[in-house]
Amino acid sequence: MNVLVLGAYGLIGSGVARFLRDQGHHVTGFGRDITTGRRLLPDLTWHSGDLRDLTEATAWHPFLDGVDAVVNCSGALQDGPTDDLEAVHHHAVAALASACCAADIRLIQISAVGATLDAPTAFLATKARGDAAVQASTARYQIFRPGLVLARQSYGGSTMLRMLAAVPLVQPVALPDAKIQTVSLDDVAQAVSGALTGNIPDGFVGDLVETDVHSLRDVLSGVRHWLGFGPARFTMKLPNVAVAAVSKLADSLSRLGWKSPLRSTSIAVLINGVQGRPTDMTHFGLPPVSSFQDTLSRFPVGAQDRLFARMALLTPIMIGGLCLFWVASGVIGLVRAKEAATVLEAVGWSTGMAVTSVVFWAFVDIAIGIGFAMRKYAPAACWAAVIVSMIYLVASTVTVPSLWADPLGPLVKIVPAAILAVVARAGLDAR
Repeated sequence: MNVLVLGAYGLIGSGVARFLRDQGHHVTGFGRDITTGRRLLPDLTWHSGDLRDLTEATAWHPFLDGVDAVVNCSGALQDGPTDDLEAVHHHAVAALASACCAADIRLIQISAVGATLDAPTAFLATKARGDAAVQASTARYQIFRPGLVLARQSYGGSTMLRMLAAVPLVQPVALPDAKIQTVSLDDVAQAVSGALTGNIPDGFVGDLVETDVHSLRDVLSGVRHWLGFGPARFTMKLPNVAVAAVSKLADSLSRLGWKSPLRSTSIAVLINGVQGRPTDMTHFGLPPVSSFQDTLSRFPVGAQDRLFARMALLTPIMIGGLCLFWVASGVIGLVRAKEAATVLEAVGWSTGMAVTSVVFWAFVDIAIGIGFAMRKYAPAACWAAVIVSMIYLVASTVTVPSLWADPLGPLVKIVPAAILAVVARAGLDAR
């Protein structure tokens, strides 16, 4: 079959796309950033589009030509500069359902467990409105509502679990008693495949979750053990005040493009629990949904996974430190421009030229620091930090070589700062 997978480079979308491709289907990926899509799944055909612009049925027609089925794996956690939950989860899905109905194309909707019209978060409520629009259409459809999706790779909430599991000695956890049911990404892909082959009837709506319910504390402990980290000496429960403060900070950072899994929507979902009614998939000739432990046992783990978890934990710290370092460097340069200029004056520079140089490079430092603060420009800021650091080293060596022997080591300290920027750049690859 010719299958269009929306959100095909996301955690669920990429797993579904790979599974269907391996079964012999021709899969076309759809996403906003097809550069990332082609890097992750280079053998797929790709369409570029933004669901926020596809809220009319006619807008979908160019993407549905020759398509037998659409699998909607797209979604966003929270409203932000690049995300509109109502448009993405509801209006675009309603338009897609209408277009699929007119073209007799099957629509498989990947929703979320807990998606009800009266859900306490916009994420789940808009998902429910999209599901309702699909059900109200006369399209051939199936709707799957997975719990916490676990996969060999990670993104979003699953990355947060690995980050927290990588904390040495102690296990920090917010809402340790939050109830969670998991599902393997393989089980989600199996369900989609069953819908395509007709094993799962049209009009099916069901939760994809394991039968067991776990606390967040137990899930973190299981992930920590699976990754091969030593057991925590003790669990450090974060007070509710700290949890609220962290989520507000994460919400604020989202305006700069940082899509933290610790935003207020994630906390609200955890408070209400990630739970559903398990569907017995054996009724459709499919394997039962795997338990949490069985899912992890099927994922091979090695040093690269522990390195990823540690990098995920350290990258926000590195980016925050580099941001403060470069902004502080520039501000100090501006405040004490005359004092800094005396170093250049001592080797023959005029006062005007020396002050101008100090002020210019102070603004460059501040610009780099601001670049680190903005997700879109952070990768470029890493390379800019390295290049400017090298300029400082070369220029200082030529003009003021005596600084190499300065007891405070101002030039020597530039080297580890540049190296940190290179390491931070590697940590910014989220997918």
